[in-house]
Amino acid sequence: SILDSGIRKETDIGALATKDKKSAAIMIWNYHDEDKQQDGEKISVNVSGLTGKDVLVTQYRIDNQHSNSYEVWKKMGSPQSPTSVQIVELEKAGKLQTIYATQKISVTKGDAVLRLNLPRQGVALLKLNW
Repeated sequence: SILDSGIRKETDIGALATKDKKSAAIMIWNYHDEDKQQDGEKISVNVSGLTGKDVLVTQYRIDNQHSNSYEVWKKMGSPQSPTSVQIVELEKAGKLQTIYATQKISVTKGDAVLRLNLPRQGVALLKLNW
């Protein structure tokens, strides 16, 4: 149905994950065909198979406020030939940014619950270490 009609009613929230012995990474997205900003979606991610009693979680974000040189370029007036100062600002804006400081989450019987609010058209990368 996505190929036939796209993502027009509800947003598409999905995830990909990878795990190693002492770490994991989860990429989560919130997509809609209409490029309109709306309040974020509350997302809970249940992670199992963890060892230890705590997990350290670092969240990286790409959205309209973070790691997004395109939004900064539009705010500059969409210059076709940016100045050297603007280029430096655009390069800085395009670097992957973290949201919050690294958090310590409790692990219970190998399980942890991660909660985040992800804006529409946003992507989060959660890095877990234990």
